[in-house]
Amino acid sequence: MEINYDTGKIVVAGGRRLTGTVRISGAKNAALVLICAATMATEPVILENVPDISDIHVLVQILKEIGIEVTWPAEGTLAISATGAPQLPPPYQLVKKLRASNLLLGPLLARFGQAQVSLPGGCNIGVRPMDLHFKGLAALGAEIRMEKGTVLASAGRLRGARIYLDFPSVGATENIMMAACLAEGQTILENVAKEPEIVDLANFLNCLGARVRGAGTDVIKIEGTAQLKGCLRYNVIPDRIEAGTYMIAAAATRGSVQLSGVIPRHLEPLCAKLREAGVSVTEGEDSVLVQGDGNYQPIDIKTLPYPGFPTDLQSQMMAFLSTVPGISLITENIFENRYRVADELARMGARIKVEGRLAVIEGVPALQGTQVRASDLRAGAALVIAGLMAQGRTEIYNPGYIFRGYHDIIGKLSSLGAEIAFQAE
Repeated sequence: MEINYDTGKIVVAGGRRLTGTVRISGAKNAALVLICAATMATEPVILENVPDISDIHVLVQILKEIGIEVTWPAEGTLAISATGAPQLPPPYQLVKKLRASNLLLGPLLARFGQAQVSLPGGCNIGVRPMDLHFKGLAALGAEIRMEKGTVLASAGRLRGARIYLDFPSVGATENIMMAACLAEGQTILENVAKEPEIVDLANFLNCLGARVRGAGTDVIKIEGTAQLKGCLRYNVIPDRIEAGTYMIAAAATRGSVQLSGVIPRHLEPLCAKLREAGVSVTEGEDSVLVQGDGNYQPIDIKTLPYPGFPTDLQSQMMAFLSTVPGISLITENIFENRYRVADELARMGARIKVEGRLAVIEGVPALQGTQVRASDLRAGAALVIAGLMAQGRTEIYNPGYIFRGYHDIIGKLSSLGAEIAFQAE
C-alpha cells in the first residue's frame, strides 16, 4: 500500500550529535526546470541524478496527463519524450500542488505555439507574482490572457527582444530563457537571476542545441534556433539547499558531518556565515566537512538573490541560532511569509521576535521537544533541525512539505546517528 506522506508525522528524539558522511542528491530546483525544458526537445532526453522527491513525481504526473512520455529507466534517471502536441490544460488538482508547474509556460508556448497553465500552488511563503514571466513572454511576441485562474498563452514564431527584469526572479529568468531558445533572432535578458540552477539550465539547453551565453552573470544572450534536439545523458547539479540543511544540522547538533557530491562554490554564502558563528567548515574538491563544538557567537543574516545568502536556508539558520548565546538578527528580503516557522520554534522554547522583515533571535540554553507543524518545505526542515537539537521528543506534523524537497531525509539523518522516523496515520 502506498504511504500518504501528507498525513502522519515525523518523530525526532533529540540530543544526538550527527556524525559521518552523507551524499547529497540532485537539486530539486534544477531538476524541475530541466524536466520542463526537456519538453522543448524533438528527440528523447535522459536526465540523471534526479532526486526521488514528491515535487518531481507531481511534475512527472502532470507531463503524463498532458500526453508527454516520461519513464524511470533506472533509479535517479528520467527519460522524457515529447513528440506530439500536449493535451492542455494540465489538471488543476496536480498543478495546485506544485509552484514549478508555471515553468511549463515558456517551453510549451515556444515549442507548440500555445500553453495553458493554471495559476500554480506550492508553499505559502509569500507573494510570488508572475508579472515578470508575462512581461518577458509578451516581449517575445506572446499573447497572454487570464481566464478563471488559468493562464492562456499563444503565439506564432516568437521573436527575439531586449528584456529587462525589474527583479532578478529565478522563475521568470528560466521561463523567458527557455522560450527565447526557439525565438527568431537574438534575445538579450538583463538583470537576470544568477543562481547555479540558471547556469545548469543554460548548460542543458546548449546540450539540446540552443545558443545561450552569459548565464551566471547579469546579462544572458540567446540566439534563437528553429528546434532543439535530444540529449542522451545530462547530470543534474547537486542540491545546494539540501547540502546547506545538513551543514546547519551538523552545526546545530555540535556534530561532525562530511558532505560528498557537492559543489563547494555554490555553498560559499552559508560557509561564510557558519564560520562567522564559530563553526569549522573545511572545503574539499567535491566535499565539505562541518564540525561544531558549541562555542558559537551570534551573527546577522540578510537574505538576497544569489550570490547572497539564500532565503531557502533562512528558516534552518533561525533554528540553529535559537540556541546560540546572544542576539542574532535575520532580515528576510525575498519572501515576506518566511517567518511563520518562528511561532513553531517558540513552542519549543525559542525566543524570537518578528518585526516586519526583521527577526530578532535571543539564544536560549536549549529547546524542548513538543508537537509542531510545518508550514512550508524549508520551515519543515528547520523543525527537523530543531527536533535534533531539542531535549526530548519532537513530533512534526504536515510532513508532506518536507518530503517535497528532501530525498530520503529519514534514511540520511538516521545514517548520521539521528533517532528519527516517519509514523503514518
